[in-house]
Amino acid sequence: MADASGGDAKKGWKPATKAVRGGLMRSEHGEIAEALYLTSGYAYDSAEQAMRRMAGEEPGFVYSRYGSPTCEMLQQRLALIEGAETCRVTGSGMGAISSAIMAPLKTGDRVVAAKALFGSCRWIIANQMPKYGIETVFVDGADMEAWEREIAKGCQLVLIESPANPLLDGVDVAAVSDLCRKAGALLVVDNVFATPILQKPLELGADVVVYSATKHMDGQGRVMAGAILCDEARMTEIYDPWLRHMGPAASPFNAWVVLKGLETLKLRVEEQSRSAARLADAIADHPAIAAVRYPHRKDHPHYEVHKKQMRMGGTMMALSVKGGQESAFRFLNALELVDICNNLGDTKSLACHPSTTTHRALSDEEQATMGLDRSWIRFSVGLEDADDLEADLIQALNKA
Repeated sequence: MADASGGDAKKGWKPATKAVRGGLMRSEHGEIAEALYLTSGYAYDSAEQAMRRMAGEEPGFVYSRYGSPTCEMLQQRLALIEGAETCRVTGSGMGAISSAIMAPLKTGDRVVAAKALFGSCRWIIANQMPKYGIETVFVDGADMEAWEREIAKGCQLVLIESPANPLLDGVDVAAVSDLCRKAGALLVVDNVFATPILQKPLELGADVVVYSATKHMDGQGRVMAGAILCDEARMTEIYDPWLRHMGPAASPFNAWVVLKGLETLKLRVEEQSRSAARLADAIADHPAIAAVRYPHRKDHPHYEVHKKQMRMGGTMMALSVKGGQESAFRFLNALELVDICNNLGDTKSLACHPSTTTHRALSDEEQATMGLDRSWIRFSVGLEDADDLEADLIQALNKA
């Protein structure tokens, strides 16, 4: 029976094949759809076998907080798609990112991060890390002189998003990676907006890549999950002990849902990206619009970086509405087809007001450092017909 869990043949597979066949482990029943193993624990043939498995001397599963066959299939598939040596899945995207940035650090370490980050990520760095005696500093992600200056002072970890949440700022991953190499710093990249279909941070020099698999990988608004991808040695030495003992485990059911979502990831992301590019162009000159940000539009301030790193412009755009929050709320409330929701990467188009939702924990001053004010709306383009989406956006802008 076909088993795509290993071997050299998979190395030559194209992304669409990896997304359908990667990590497949069929049981003796020969099922076509991946098996869902809903169990908390596993039985052993003997006490001696239990001892060997718990000691890591014999392969096999011991407890679903440590791993399960369903989660293992997802991990292998994600590693294939990303081009990583290995992967671990978690219960949420924040479970992945918090583990990825906290596990390697200790008191006295120093972290440098881009100013433009998802609100919870920025909160961890600004508020939680200092409690553990970790020094933190934020820099403008597009300012290479600032990166060079702060990394050269000494640091153990660097965190970036590109495109960043919520205004799709760009960071030159390869250039920051070179600086990290010289300083001996770990580079962690949150690649959730671009997905592994459009951008490969490991190929650009990142050490660790993280995802909220809740977004495009599930892509249909059903479950939460996260993923950490890196080399085998780092995973074994740093992340496995943390994940086992801290417990941000993924549910086998959620892993199974994401597995099925991955089968159509490339198709969805590419079609949504085509629609997003069209919509950004369609609304850019509307009189209610102050600015539109889309990674592959030439008027994006970081266009050159995005064009170099991303194969397409992605599924996300940001728009600033003239008149501030009042007009932004009028626009959101006037949408008839698009839902107001702080999720993204869904087959349904979603829009939110970052200042009062995803980034509400940040003060107006902190938001301003990343260019965010109350006029901005984050827009996740789905799979609806682009004609219908354009009509809905235009009618809502007319009321803004």
